[in-house]
Amino acid sequence: MPRQSLESLLESLNTSEHPGLVPLLGAVVDWLRPDGAETTEDVVERIQQLHDAQKGRSQKGEQPAAPDLRKHLQTSMAEARHLSLYTEIGLFSRRGFVRELGQRFYERINPRPRNPENLRDVLSQVFNRPGDTVWVTQVPDDAWILLLDALVDLDDTNGPALTRAREQVLYSLEMLSLWVAAEELEPELLRLDPDIAERNSPFVALERELSAYVRYYAQWLEDPKQDAHDDEHARVLLQQCMDQVDRFHKRAVTHGSSMSLTHLLERLDQTLTRISDLLDILKRDDNTCQRCAGARLFREMVVQNARQRSLRALWQDNIKLVSRSITEQSGETGEHYITQNRREYLQMLGSGAGAGLIIAFMALIKIQLMQMGLSPGVETFWVSLNYGLGFVLIHILHFTVATKQPAMTAARLSAAIEAGEKGAANQAQIARLLIQVGRSQFVAVLGNVSLALPVALLVGWASLAWLNQPVMDEAQMHYHLLELRPLAGLAIFHAAIAGVWLFVAGLIAGYFDNRSAYLQLGARLRDNPLLARVTPMGLRHRIADYLDKNYGALMGNFLFGVLLGVTGFIGLLLGLPLDIRHVAFASANLGYVASIEAMQSATFLMYFLFVLVIGAVNLWVSFALAMYVALRSRGVRLGDLRQLMRAYGRELRKDPQGFLLPPRHTPEDSQPKD
Repeated sequence: MPRQSLESLLESLNTSEHPGLVPLLGAVVDWLRPDGAETTEDVVERIQQLHDAQKGRSQKGEQPAAPDLRKHLQTSMAEARHLSLYTEIGLFSRRGFVRELGQRFYERINPRPRNPENLRDVLSQVFNRPGDTVWVTQVPDDAWILLLDALVDLDDTNGPALTRAREQVLYSLEMLSLWVAAEELEPELLRLDPDIAERNSPFVALERELSAYVRYYAQWLEDPKQDAHDDEHARVLLQQCMDQVDRFHKRAVTHGSSMSLTHLLERLDQTLTRISDLLDILKRDDNTCQRCAGARLFREMVVQNARQRSLRALWQDNIKLVSRSITEQSGETGEHYITQNRREYLQMLGSGAGAGLIIAFMALIKIQLMQMGLSPGVETFWVSLNYGLGFVLIHILHFTVATKQPAMTAARLSAAIEAGEKGAANQAQIARLLIQVGRSQFVAVLGNVSLALPVALLVGWASLAWLNQPVMDEAQMHYHLLELRPLAGLAIFHAAIAGVWLFVAGLIAGYFDNRSAYLQLGARLRDNPLLARVTPMGLRHRIADYLDKNYGALMGNFLFGVLLGVTGFIGLLLGLPLDIRHVAFASANLGYVASIEAMQSATFLMYFLFVLVIGAVNLWVSFALAMYVALRSRGVRLGDLRQLMRAYGRELRKDPQGFLLPPRHTPEDSQPKD
């Protein structure tokens, strides 16, 4: 359908009979909406034409092209209800995920009747196309200000439309401040900071200040000669509230979080931001600030109103909350997996070597289990137990499994990323941290392989020399060689599966660390009446302290082993070629095969290269998944990948050996200590 001309549009809207707010605005938006071949500039040009026809002619002393359009809009806006526009759109619901999901689903199949006087309903009916959020956000502030000026005349500050808008913004401001003050009594916040019930709260102080601000502002509107009550003190209190929410976020890491707490803190952030936006709209003696704030809020309303009708958006928001509550704990753990100086680097090498020693014997136990002729289910049970208990032992001895790093370090990396312009992460900081993470993972893999492979060789030779028996039969030997082949043995695919389980293990560890903090596991165990009967106090306290700090890591390691053990059995049940390949176990298996089979150097090097390929896939799959979840949970994106690669190259040119070797000392080491 061809777009009608501006003259035709204004003629159809310039009627003595009021058609209603939705038809009027709907016709204007339909005329502005770009088609597939048009750009934002075309929309801006049409807005300018409409402004010239309405406001431009008035400024020349001429009659607007459609005076009845402005009169009808002024009449409708003077009676419109704004409250839900400011207090619901863009703010998390207080209903919770399940009830909100049910509400949106029911709304989808049986929509409620729309109220033509409610601006939230008007917005959803006027901007009703899927692509509206895209072009609305692309149109600049100046253009939206021109459109509002053309429709309701922004210079007419005492007109019915703007008068009603100010009244409704003031009322919304007061309601939002009451909600913020009421949130302080939430049990989850009192658990994080019990003292907020005893001291002067910034949330309550903000409510009192905004109540006074609204009262004096309303009096000033009635009598502009009165002294103005500025918003400076309210903004100071608003910043104090935001600081308190930040403290809640930090305490949630050590005291434990939950979905409800994460949801509550996110809602508080959104509400405080909305209060700040409304204060900008009410800024006296600064029309530019008022209008720009109004244009920004309008764009946000269009986008968020569309999201609040979407089941997919609800799911995405809640997945983000779940990820945030888990990755906060992983981020704390991940700090221990990043080496920054030579001392930490060598410690990681030794830690990885210790894990390689244990993994060599774990691989041997698995080989023996597979030669016992057990049924698939029983074999899976013992293999899973071998993996799980072996990884737990590695953790207890403070050793490091190299491929466990990515899931932990990704959360730490994303936590350190600074949100820059438009939410893009600081590229130079990411590049530096990626180099630190990369060399830490390299030295841990080196440690694992450097001991797992030679120990396996020695054990295999010892078995032949002393027991006159190889550690595996010929069929097992050929099987283990085949499983190292990237394509013929599906090693890359199986290594990717192991990478997924490594990522899942990181989430599991974060979840159980969070539960431990939330439930105050250490304090519970210290005072547990059953343990008090069977263990002395000193031992009980040591157990409680250890589990309090290591509960997540122990559960993550054990369940990671279980996941590795059951993968092949699941593949057997489904008739699919599912299995896992892990770099440390692959190197140990290669060592056991080499102890039996006389390999040429070239053949051995080829299979060793296959082992390194398996390690690379393990690392990058788990790191990519963990990084994606951690960044999404914080609402940060990496930005332009090419810029990141350039930043990475610049950091490497500054210090080429930093790719594999850390500096002897970090800047922090050289700073004097108090």
